Amino acid sequence: GRTPLSQAAENGHEAVVKLLLDTGKADVDTKDNDGRTPLLWAAETRHEAMVKLLLDTGKADIS
Repeated sequence: GRTPLSQAAENGHEAVVKLLLDTGKADVDTKDNDGRTPLLWAAETRHEAMVKLLLDTGKADIS
């Protein structure tokens, strides 16, 4: 399955991503069934603002 953060990042919903990150409960490194993280979804769909938000958390594993 996919997390709300992953879906919001993929679709460029900046306000939703910010809200989810602000709760402190959204894990930026949670992988879906295909092994994709919210950061990967954001990058693949070219949502630069989402990529920046996720990277700025300092919690995204980019390896």
